[in-house]
Amino acid sequence: MTAASAPSPSPRSRLSLYLDLIRWNRPAGWLLLLWPTLAALWIAAGGFPGWHLIAVFTLGTVLMRSAGCCVNDVADREFDRHVKRTAQRPVTSGALPVKEALALGAVLALAAFGLVLTTNAITIALSFPALAIAIVYPYAKRFVSMPQAVLGVAFSFGIPMAFAAVSGTVPALAWALLVGNLFWVLAYDTEYAMVDRDDDLKIGIQTSAITLGRFDVIGVMAFYWVYLVSWMALGLSRGLGPVFLLGIASAAAQAAWHWTLIRERSREGCFKAFRLNHWVGFAVFAGVVVDLWLK
Repeated sequence: MTAASAPSPSPRSRLSLYLDLIRWNRPAGWLLLLWPTLAALWIAAGGFPGWHLIAVFTLGTVLMRSAGCCVNDVADREFDRHVKRTAQRPVTSGALPVKEALALGAVLALAAFGLVLTTNAITIALSFPALAIAIVYPYAKRFVSMPQAVLGVAFSFGIPMAFAAVSGTVPALAWALLVGNLFWVLAYDTEYAMVDRDDDLKIGIQTSAITLGRFDVIGVMAFYWVYLVSWMALGLSRGLGPVFLLGIASAAAQAAWHWTLIRERSREGCFKAFRLNHWVGFAVFAGVVVDLWLK
């Protein structure tokens, strides 16, 4: 049978490709976005923010992360084929056409925008720069020595949007929390970049792991420190207390454990540290929620 007469993929196999494209079986990615966003939602509301906003930001996070995967895989398809870990991604392998992947990303982004439309004008306005940053990030590694900083802004933009959705304003606290969270993104995405450093050097991609060189492990731990200290200070300024500090302490203990995983710079250890980072964010989120609940 010739390629021209080969049957088209069945709906099930096509669905499987879509799910693989958006990393449906790897929820750690959207959890990394979700926990700081929900923590900001609770801080902005001073407690339970209501089921409507929880649904909007939870579903919106999943949809936008999935849309981002579509754009990222299209942008990186020429690079990914040279990296063993990513060579079989649907777009990279040719299983999904570029236009089809972008169309799926557009549908997901539009669905997320539909959720945002149920909030208020300032939140809707903030969704546009959030989308722009998400689209720009995949191309940053071609021009920026630490593209993880761009990802940090993209992965933290739910914070000011959460404040806007609750109160219709974005106070300085929201931007300060965004900056602090950016350092957490730098920490875990540098761990991720350490996994592919050898491949990235061969194909000419710029990453924080390459930029930091032999100071990569120290850099990761410094990023964790800035993130945790800044969120601790900002949380205390908002009136959060002992249970919140317990959450910060739990996150710090996890960061210390991650040092033991990445200090030898093995691919397995660095990838494990990255994969489990969502528990760091969950510890901080849980500290915020329980502390506010007990007040």
